Amino acid sequence: MDTSAYLNSVVEQTNTVADWVNDRKATTPVPTCPKWTLADLVDHVGSTHRMVAMLVGERMTEPSEAFARYVPAPTDSAQWGAWLTGTAAEAKQAFEAVTDDTPVWDPSGAAAGVPFWSRRLFGEISVHRADAAAALGKRYELAPELAVAAIEDWLDTMTSRGYWENKPDFAAAMRGEGQTLHFHATDAPGEWLARREPDRIVMERTHGKADVALRGPAAELLLVLSRRGSLDTATGLEVHGDQALLHQWIGQMDWVAE
Repeated sequence: MDTSAYLNSVVEQTNTVADWVNDRKATTPVPTCPKWTLADLVDHVGSTHRMVAMLVGERMTEPSEAFARYVPAPTDSAQWGAWLTGTAAEAKQAFEAVTDDTPVWDPSGAAAGVPFWSRRLFGEISVHRADAAAALGKRYELAPELAVAAIEDWLDTMTSRGYWENKPDFAAAMRGEGQTLHFHATDAPGEWLARREPDRIVMERTHGKADVALRGPAAELLLVLSRRGSLDTATGLEVHGDQALLHQWIGQMDWVAE
């Protein structure tokens, strides 16, 4: 997927969420993010759109000003739909004004800039739409190719140098001595081999033998890896090998949920 495709999906998925949440009860709990209400979820999605729109549209080389200009979501839930569709449109417009090599700050440690943020916004809404679905009893669906792209974003972000530096407790829990995990989408091309090293997680986009393998439809893989679905109740997934290692990996994937 390219930047344009990512942003088109951001707008489409945000519009779906906007329709779901508009005029709903603000205190509705979000079971996949136990500390959040529906109001928290709406605020997070829209404010993330706005922050990234500022970073990209104004070519910021550090994020403090974007954080300082945070504006919360409307308190009236009847305004949520229009607010969310507006923030997604604002983000899309910001990306249309730059190219992939425009210098923009990002937290990955890889100076990925515009491509990083286009995929990150896509990954965010792909996961948070699952949160909205869980909170409101909606059916979550995501095309296999899109789910593969969202898994790619999730795994790359969680194993990036920048994330490890900013989350030392996570880094300590995920360090290893060469243990390997293999994730395999069965309905679209997508395979990842993760190797836990003392100083990092090495990710390869390949098929390979591992200590534990998790395989199945890409959307179900995404939900389980992002802790939006339960490994114990995911009927379409198969686990082969060291289940304790897989459970430990998933148990640390609480980045967005917290």
